[in-house]
Amino acid sequence: QVQLVESGGGLVQAGGSLRLSCAASGSIFSNDAMGWYRQAPGKQREWVAIIIIGGSAKYADSVKGRFTISRDNAKNVMYLQMNSLKPEDTAVYYCNVLRSNGMNYWGKGTLVTVSS
Repeated sequence: QVQLVESGGGLVQAGGSLRLSCAASGSIFSNDAMGWYRQAPGKQREWVAIIIIGGSAKYADSVKGRFTISRDNAKNVMYLQMNSLKPEDTAVYYCNVLRSNGMNYWGKGTLVTVSS
């Protein structure tokens, strides 16, 4: 069983930065995919970034060049560095772990609000 707790959300002005953290309890394996998703008010949850085995990262086009995902396997922590934030980045951000066997785990989310 894996439990995920996000932190680091808050209110920031457009152009500012935030760093989100996702602390995982339980066993996280190096071949687990870890990612960030977000859900804006009135919209469906969408994928933001993912980091997979070997540290390879992929990003949604909307955040490419502004967000950086990273993970510390020794500490079981994943990060999302968000720079040049825009009002449209306002959302609840969720941490996700996807096991190679298909098991999927979610955190409860952290709210990011970007003011214009």
